[in-house]
Amino acid sequence: MFALGHELAHTPPHKFDLAHMRVLLSALQHPESSFPSILIAGTNGKGSTAATLASILKASGLKTGRYTSPHLIRINERIQITGVEISDDEFARLHGEIDGVAERLVQAGDLPWHPSFFEMMTAIAFSHFAHEHVDIAVLEVGMGGRLDATNVVEPLVSVITDISLDHQKFLGNTVGEIAREKAGIVPRRGVVVTLPQQPEANDVIGNTILDLDAVGVSAVQYVPPVSPGSLESRVPGPENSVRSRYQLEVMGKQIFVESPLVGRHQLRNIALAIAAAEELGKKGLRGISAENIERGIRETRWPGRFQVVPAHGGWPEIVFDVAHNPAGAWALRSALSERYGDRPLVFVFGAMRDKAISEMAEILFPVAQSVVVTRPNNPRSATPEKIREAGRRTGAEIESIAEVPAALERARALAGGKEAIVITGSIYLVGEAMQALAVNP
Repeated sequence: MFALGHELAHTPPHKFDLAHMRVLLSALQHPESSFPSILIAGTNGKGSTAATLASILKASGLKTGRYTSPHLIRINERIQITGVEISDDEFARLHGEIDGVAERLVQAGDLPWHPSFFEMMTAIAFSHFAHEHVDIAVLEVGMGGRLDATNVVEPLVSVITDISLDHQKFLGNTVGEIAREKAGIVPRRGVVVTLPQQPEANDVIGNTILDLDAVGVSAVQYVPPVSPGSLESRVPGPENSVRSRYQLEVMGKQIFVESPLVGRHQLRNIALAIAAAEELGKKGLRGISAENIERGIRETRWPGRFQVVPAHGGWPEIVFDVAHNPAGAWALRSALSERYGDRPLVFVFGAMRDKAISEMAEILFPVAQSVVVTRPNNPRSATPEKIREAGRRTGAEIESIAEVPAALERARALAGGKEAIVITGSIYLVGEAMQALAVNP
């Protein structure tokens, strides 16, 4: 599927326009209308929230579609049903079918140009979910919300995760402007699950809910009022995994939350998933109970988000984390502090050139003993030289190595088998590093 993903990625960019997406879906007999859905927008945490919620719904016995982006290794990861990725054959079949429909629409003048990469991916996901008759689909917004290709559905529940600065070129230069784009997923008289956050974002979300006569649901009751440092523990097993563990009252019952999603920020994402599941239960979805919420949280899989791989085969402990913007970098720094304290760390860092590299470097590099900057195999990647220059004023010891495998080996040498290695920045770096180290996502 790499070749297909590469081909899709070269679709020329055009102005966002939901009308074009609706034309395509109409020609496909509106697959998005054949199943109920939940739509999740935000700057950080929407993927973790989607993964947790989808796992809860799966544990509730529901055939659950999940559409997320981007992917770590295989494009198929973006489209799953009850935890199973779309097959290569089905992906290729649907791509060919939808591509043919799109070409006919362009030739007929019904579309001004071929759908974008993300529009094609979204149409493939909708068609797959419709063909497989899912009970519910959990849809993660790609970027923004108001004009995102996913925002053609009529969701049972909408969720807005934490909002911060990112994609300013497309979404706006302030948190308030970005929040307006994210709040664009709120339907008239719909149900919106969220949490208190930055004042600018709160104002925009609150006013949008009022203007649209929607119902706002706060998940704050499901955020434990204690620091997660006292809640993390190792769980026995082949990977000796790290989990967050705490108790909550959910649906009138005490449950024991045990999640593989570690860090203070993940407590908020888990809370949003719980509140969203509860609202879906009120909407008539069968099987959602306190027991199934507990089980679903425990069985969540969302690789590359503070994923800890124990020391093995000459490698020290390794942390993989997708911290692709300043807010994500702060969340990672907090989680590292809770886990490692003042222990020395070696970073391997790479980022896309349109990201806030200087800000991320200023947040992360000061906690590192050494930093190896590199360039994942993506045309949008920043050069190691650019990252090194951006991080120069942090005072960190920075080395530039262009190829990811060589950068990993250098990090191992710097760690000396004692310090932990943190691989972070772009999701493309994390995925490439996982492949190079044969780590199962």
